Amino acid sequence: MMSHSDLAALRGEPSYVWRSGQERRLQMIARWTRLEDAWVLEAGGGVGMYAAQIRQRYTPHVELFDIEQARVAEARAVTPHALVAAAEKLPYASELFDTIISNEVIEHVVDDRQAIREMARVLKPGGRAVIFCPNRWYPFETHGHYWRGRYHFGNSPLVNYLPDVWRNQLAPHVRAYTWRGLRRLLVGAPLRVIVHQRIYGGYDNIVARIGEPGRVLRTALHALEGTPLDTWGLSHLLVIEKQAD
Repeated sequence: MMSHSDLAALRGEPSYVWRSGQERRLQMIARWTRLEDAWVLEAGGGVGMYAAQIRQRYTPHVELFDIEQARVAEARAVTPHALVAAAEKLPYASELFDTIISNEVIEHVVDDRQAIREMARVLKPGGRAVIFCPNRWYPFETHGHYWRGRYHFGNSPLVNYLPDVWRNQLAPHVRAYTWRGLRRLLVGAPLRVIVHQRIYGGYDNIVARIGEPGRVLRTALHALEGTPLDTWGLSHLLVIEKQAD
């Protein structure tokens, strides 16, 4: 039986362990941003899994914020610079960071457009943010759903394929983005798109259950990234760069 924290419906579940899926995303971040000796912010960092890895491998200048006090307290065990804050009002100076990481966070914030603008504010000119967020056309809503007032944790098939009026009744707690819907968040911000594609997941649980067939499936899905068949990928990968005035 799947387990989840009391915050699963409201905030999603952060990474609690480091597996191949997390490692793959870190390698994507390293490919498209500066990490060596950089000033890095993990936005909505949960318990600090990515921040800890970046501190160990690349730079001591890593900051993290999350809106949940309990998660921040846990994150401080692995990265001391962790604060309680909302994505829409960051407690950092303008033009401070070289790199910002937002891993499956903006779908949970109150105002996703304002969260993007705050990222732009605290990025240095030429700095980059890497945003992972849910793809509307992935066949499952991975954040569960509500039915008759009760929250049901787990993968909910085809919820995001419904019209908004029905989809948002089943999943009022989380957003899922179309390609155009995500791009609309950038309008008016001093940001340009470096990379935008959809990616498939790490599927570590599937591999753990069925072994080699799971690895073959994972490799096949990853090969679809960057092609029209990534339409059904798990998440958007969006890399944006701050423009100079």
